[in-house]
Amino acid sequence: MKSNVVKLDASAAGEIELADEVFGLEPRADILHRVVRYQLAKRQAGTHKVKTRSETSYSTKKIYRQKGTGGARHGDRNAPIFRKGGVYKGPTPRSHAHDLNKKFRKLGLKHALSAKAGAGELVVIETSEMAAPKTGELAKAIKSLGWKKALVIDGAEVNANFAQAARNIDGLDVLPSMGANVYDILKARTLVLTKAGVEALEARLK
Repeated sequence: MKSNVVKLDASAAGEIELADEVFGLEPRADILHRVVRYQLAKRQAGTHKVKTRSETSYSTKKIYRQKGTGGARHGDRNAPIFRKGGVYKGPTPRSHAHDLNKKFRKLGLKHALSAKAGAGELVVIETSEMAAPKTGELAKAIKSLGWKKALVIDGAEVNANFAQAARNIDGLDVLPSMGANVYDILKARTLVLTKAGVEALEARLK
């Protein structure tokens, strides 16, 4: 499939051939869902913690005698049944990550790129190079191009001036090709790839 290439000043810069096996698939929601769940589970902190009955600060003395009170038998006030007692089977620090093989994650990335291409939300620019890191200039260029909540994926390395200029622009994220991931691609309203980014992604995913 072919796509138009533009420059940062919104002028045309020819066309580029996009590989059908990367950008031309029929997107499958089940594959995208599994990969996004994998990503979000992996980034979860898992630092939630409650105190068990061995960690609460009450006395461990038996609160009253075992028999003859007419009430239920109890040990100490740390029991989960009492207010401010320990919590039974509460959350403890752990990793929420689960396995998803590399082949499936690669497939998910292909489907995410195909989803953006199919929805008309994929833009290819010639290069992200800037002569100087001017945030004002880049903001004007983005406004003229009509990008909102955009993700820019460059080649192996992001142009330093472009990255610095983009740092303070709300709704603009920049990643190198190795940082491309399903969640960020789907979250962006416009996916912007440089020609170097397209080549790097195709080499990685073919």
